[in-house]
Amino acid sequence: MPNPMEIIYYKVKGGAEMLTADFLSVARGERTADLVLKNARVVNVFSGEIVNSDIAVHGGYIVGLGDYSGVAEYDIQGRYAAPGFIDGHVHIESSMLLPHNFGRVVIRWGTTTVVTDPHEIANVLGLDGIKLMQASSELGPVDVRFMVPSCVPATDMETSGAVVSAAEIKKLLAEPGIIGLAEMMNFPGVINGSPEVLEKIKAAAGKPVDGHAPGLTGKGLNAYAAAGIGSDHECTTAEEAAEKLKAGMFIMIREGSTAKNMQALLPLVNERNAGRFMIVSDDVYPDDLLAGHLNLSLAKAVGLGLDPLTAIRMVTVNPACYFGLRDMGAIAPGYQADIVVLDDLIGFKPVQVYKKGRLVAQDGKPAREWPTENFPVMTTMDVSLPEKPFAIKARGERVKAIGVIPGQIITRKETAKPKIEEGLAVADIENDLLKIAVVERYTGSGNIGLGFVRGFGLVKGAMASSVAHDSHNIIVVGADDRDMEIAVREIIKMGGGLAVAEDGRVSARMPLPVAGLISVDNARVVAAQTEEVKKAARALGCKLAEPFMAMSFLSLPVIPDLKITDKGLVDVGKFKFTPLFGEE
Repeated sequence: MPNPMEIIYYKVKGGAEMLTADFLSVARGERTADLVLKNARVVNVFSGEIVNSDIAVHGGYIVGLGDYSGVAEYDIQGRYAAPGFIDGHVHIESSMLLPHNFGRVVIRWGTTTVVTDPHEIANVLGLDGIKLMQASSELGPVDVRFMVPSCVPATDMETSGAVVSAAEIKKLLAEPGIIGLAEMMNFPGVINGSPEVLEKIKAAAGKPVDGHAPGLTGKGLNAYAAAGIGSDHECTTAEEAAEKLKAGMFIMIREGSTAKNMQALLPLVNERNAGRFMIVSDDVYPDDLLAGHLNLSLAKAVGLGLDPLTAIRMVTVNPACYFGLRDMGAIAPGYQADIVVLDDLIGFKPVQVYKKGRLVAQDGKPAREWPTENFPVMTTMDVSLPEKPFAIKARGERVKAIGVIPGQIITRKETAKPKIEEGLAVADIENDLLKIAVVERYTGSGNIGLGFVRGFGLVKGAMASSVAHDSHNIIVVGADDRDMEIAVREIIKMGGGLAVAEDGRVSARMPLPVAGLISVDNARVVAAQTEEVKKAARALGCKLAEPFMAMSFLSLPVIPDLKITDKGLVDVGKFKFTPLFGEE
């Protein structure tokens, strides 16, 4: 193929600016387009067919399909041209990348638009965190549309760094680039008619309201859907997704770094209901992003037997329709010229990616180098650690333990006989019963939630992180109290990040100076640092593929069954605290 830099670069117009007499004269074929992609096999998401055609682009928008001439003409030699992919639900903070660095990775793989919920950084920095994410997104190559975080904090069972009120949500929803209300995690509050929760939903009238209701069924689900919740991304079984689909919800099939639900949910999709499904990533690590994004999910879906055009609709027109992105998600007149050129509809590896008619990536690499950006560091770290902070006094013959389920963010509620030494319950590596703790980091309160966890497999040392959904206090898992304290103190020293301790020393560390969640570095640097701490965790015996991401969800008290916060152990099914010792 010719040198991609031969394509003309021009100032991109947008929205109503593109609707001019000049634009329409190009559509009529009376004037020359800025760019024409010749000899394309166009994926038409409306008719469900492949159409051989040229694609004419003017002012960043598609003016028409057919026989056109352009100032620049580029022969894509019979390759497929699909609409740019849209990720309908992603927490950019989970990539540990600033939005502009996130965008510079995913656009290589055909993702041209993302819908993000910045509730991670909002729980730390409040509205300032949201503004920081918006400012960063303006520097990147993808369109970032924001949903307003609905649950900051997620519950009153944890300490967060900020509170976003219903009044603040109403103001944010009036801002450009804010398109709806993000996942309503407080589903008990919705079901029971909490005035504050309902006020938030009412503020979003006429805009999409995302859901988050793992395992919700029956009349509780009826109440949740009746309140106006439009989607759910927490389904883990086809039965759960089927019931929510029947209740009128859009189903987001999640395929991220830890939570992978596609294989379980995909059999539910058929030609009659396919318009109600999306494929999303939710939470994904930078090393995974360097290998691919939604293109890999498409390849997996097709490999599992889904029709390729149906799969493409689930990352293009379906999310565009749900979120009201009226000029995105299709290759058709009047739509934004976001185009992915593919050799086939099996592997979905992009040959080229166009954003608003501008070539931005070729063969998985940027069309030109991205500039280096300096970005402000904003964090909070006010921690008070007492002497022997992780000692647990024995108070019974059975303890509750969080059972980690590989590949899921839900957990099992288990019980175990604790190992007792000198009146203290300690980690029992022979039975994979490790200590887990959450340390409050915002107010210096000294709050520390203590418990036990199974599934990590550590035989020594400890691992800690200031990424701990959703309030992002410091979470630590360990086989040794001393190493747990060393790892936590390293997090405090860095102002946030990831740390591994072994034999009384820090063996690996990764600074996350932006809110204790995000690095200022690019994806390749962050991926290398992530691999270093994961390697150190594996050296402790950890058997989880993504140990830090798995650990980060163990403090989220809105995902069943058993979780832990800085205030204690939470029985999510009962939505209340539960004592560490005892069967119930």
